Amino acid sequence: MFTGIVAAVGKITAISPLGDANAGHRLTVHAGGLPLADVALGDSITLNGACMTVVAKTDQQFEVDVSRESLNCTAGLDGLGEVNLEKAVTLAERLGGHLVSGHVDGLGEVSRFEPIGESWLLAVRTPKTLAKYIAVKGSIVINGVSLTVNSVEDHSDGCEFSVNLIPHTVQVTTLKHLKTGSKVNLEIDLIARYVERMLGWQQQSS
Repeated sequence: MFTGIVAAVGKITAISPLGDANAGHRLTVHAGGLPLADVALGDSITLNGACMTVVAKTDQQFEVDVSRESLNCTAGLDGLGEVNLEKAVTLAERLGGHLVSGHVDGLGEVSRFEPIGESWLLAVRTPKTLAKYIAVKGSIVINGVSLTVNSVEDHSDGCEFSVNLIPHTVQVTTLKHLKTGSKVNLEIDLIARYVERMLGWQQQSS
């Protein structure tokens, strides 16, 4: 489990194919300011919100294998560049964001990213499959960052929601690189998954 509070911005420095064009690849990631002394092989680290397993490490970098399925369902893991990093939480840590599984539910597309006063407005369009899970004042994860939904506007093909980014969030995450048209990884709130499952089960049983 994770919190959606980005611990460091790392950088994908190398990509090695794991097989043919239909296979995934191995990423070498420089950890930036993320301490790796307590990270063991097999531990989990999120890259832009996608939970990955450490398969090799040194003092300053680590490697993960990304399957073709994961590449097809995420953004930002198929090329060199900066990524948001967070290690899995322990029970002794503060839950500063919200409970995050590190499982990307789908991709959104940035429709607006602009300064508003001292903060930034980020608006994202989502597909219809995710729209029903997004609610005002609810939690959403964008590229591994836990954020609160400020507004939701429904459309026939999905919805557009907005969040407010304080200057600190912009400075210490890769969200500062977003622009109109950028694809982003989205994870819905865990509670929404279970609510849908329970309601669906009740309807089938009645």
